[in-house]
Amino acid sequence: MSLTGQAKIAGVAGWPVGHSLSPRLHGYWIAEYKLDAAYIPLPIRPEDFAPAVALLPKLGLRGLNVTIPHKEAAFALATEQDEAAKATGAVNTLIFEDGRIVGKNTDVAGVIGMLHDAGIATLAGKHALVYGAGGAARAVVLALTKLQAAQIFIANRTQSKAQDLAKRFSIPGSAVVAVSEGTELGNVDVLINTTSVGMIGKDAGENASLPALRFDAQPGSAYAIDIVYRPLETPFLSKHRKAGLKIVDGLGMLLHQAVPAFKAWFGIEPKVTPALRAHMIEALKD
Repeated sequence: MSLTGQAKIAGVAGWPVGHSLSPRLHGYWIAEYKLDAAYIPLPIRPEDFAPAVALLPKLGLRGLNVTIPHKEAAFALATEQDEAAKATGAVNTLIFEDGRIVGKNTDVAGVIGMLHDAGIATLAGKHALVYGAGGAARAVVLALTKLQAAQIFIANRTQSKAQDLAKRFSIPGSAVVAVSEGTELGNVDVLINTTSVGMIGKDAGENASLPALRFDAQPGSAYAIDIVYRPLETPFLSKHRKAGLKIVDGLGMLLHQAVPAFKAWFGIEPKVTPALRAHMIEALKD
């Protein structure tokens, strides 16, 4: 479909940005719904991010996805932030609307959608273990609290960061605690890796930088989840699949985090379907 002068335009900003799958993802929905719209990649240097964001609404853009290294800068530039952005201190979606810059963190919705697809509608009474204490871990922990996890353990190589994250999200109903290497945790129902261990282009050693912990995870019922989707089956997932755990790759999080952004910019709430997943798996092969 050809663009007109009334086309709705959004994009993704990062430095670099060529690795982003977001143009393929949003482009699929634009074609599916036959919209007069476009979604474009925008390589923006960190020092140019603030002036670029000030200019883009004047050029007619509806908003941006924001990837590394701009998420904290996007939070600072937003004139208002949603609950998830305030809780995590990071913004991955900007919406330009009536002179305002609305900052959202849709990664939390992405985690919840990914878990729902895996059959996890609630974590009430369940124990979760989160590896990592960075920005992605914040979104994951917030999602776990929203699903009412009874206990959330945070394991990170830098113990102080795990402790800071635990303090940030320790709320009534969800006990969030930092754990150190070698700790005996007892039963764990959900394991989630939020680090880059196993990602293509990163240290691919078998869980080389993940803290060693002792816990029980029941084969056939416990889940091992990795937010990495390059490759779809990381060493972390492979290890736990062989141990009999149910595994969930990170592609679902990518797909679901895009839904609220697309709706805000283009006025349609798109569906995450098996056909979309297959399309994105093909994109990963490029």
